[in-house]
Amino acid sequence: MQFNDVVTDPAQFRELMGEPPPPCVAKTIASVDKHCRAFIARSPFVLIASASARGQMDVSPKGDAPGFVRVLDDTTLAVPDRPGNRRADTFTNVLENPRVGLIFFVPGKSETLRVSGSARIIRDADLRESMMARGKTPEFVLAIEIEEAFFHCSKCIVRSSLWIPQAWPSLDGLPSLAQTMVDAAALPMPVEALEEIIKQDESERLY
Repeated sequence: MQFNDVVTDPAQFRELMGEPPPPCVAKTIASVDKHCRAFIARSPFVLIASASARGQMDVSPKGDAPGFVRVLDDTTLAVPDRPGNRRADTFTNVLENPRVGLIFFVPGKSETLRVSGSARIIRDADLRESMMARGKTPEFVLAIEIEEAFFHCSKCIVRSSLWIPQAWPSLDGLPSLAQTMVDAAALPMPVEALEEIIKQDESERLY
């Protein structure tokens, strides 16, 4: 698609955007303080952004019981890997480029917590066993060395009405995951058959 007015110069962008208020810059810290710890302990859902060596981006959702992301010390977080589809996009990216970004959500809370730093794939048995859930020990743990952490204001959550069920859009007409997979990959199988496989996977391989 062609566009007529594209901003490419950082100085022009800053002139148009303006400077951020000093508190919005000063709020960034290089560790997790008591407020970050409390937020992470209540969070059942986090998004992890990563990129390959070529710059190919990925954002992966991770969810479990509140507090599933562990604060190991003031500058280290640990995220257990639960069973998924084995694409392992985050892990394969981290092996090429350790830089990651995270956004933590707490249902009903308008603000979010943003964290960035470098990640490593950990196999230490004691750490993995300490993050056991429902009798299952994760095969891997993603450890993040924190470089920046700050709380993000509530405007995006307020605008989206994310936590207001009455404002949620209708799901009518949206395809199932099975339908999207059959269509995208031209799979030679009925949608219903793949839906059963997905349901079984969700019931038997959460942990």
